[in-house]
Amino acid sequence: MLTVPMSVHIIIDGYNLIRRSARLSLLDRQDIEQGREALVDMLAAYKKFKAHRITVVFDGARAVPFSPQRNRHKGISIQFSRGAQSADDVIIKMARKEGPKALVVSSDRQIVHAASAAGAATISSAEFEDKLAMAAFTDGMDADRDAYEGWKPTTRKKGPGRRLPKRQRRNRARLRKL
Repeated sequence: MLTVPMSVHIIIDGYNLIRRSARLSLLDRQDIEQGREALVDMLAAYKKFKAHRITVVFDGARAVPFSPQRNRHKGISIQFSRGAQSADDVIIKMARKEGPKALVVSSDRQIVHAASAAGAATISSAEFEDKLAMAAFTDGMDADRDAYEGWKPTTRKKGPGRRLPKRQRRNRARLRKL
């Protein structure tokens, strides 16, 4: 019987991820739009590697005036909160709706707690940024894939085992009793 893996919906607290990233926060300080665009570019590169549904949620108070509440760019869904609703509220609502299918990316304790209570998985912004960097690194290695063509993974151990053979362990146990 063929089982299809459950798709994951990655819901990202946009400004939280940007502000916790050294590279993205520099761009954000120069121009808030540059920070958002750089994040979306990183996510689009990640989406090529891992085909998950990705939604980035930003606070609407910092949105460009008259920008649409929802947008799609390079396969990444971008959503701005509106009115009295904060991005945190939107993320929590989405996590409750998606439940176990959701993966929430945030370092905000309130969001992480609410998403976990809704059954969603959570990951900190720093950990997710590491995953993005690893995907970008792996994607860059695809050009050198021919160099790795002959390599075959193996389970054969290469070095001496850390644990002594059973007979020697028994001997040591007996010697300790002396």
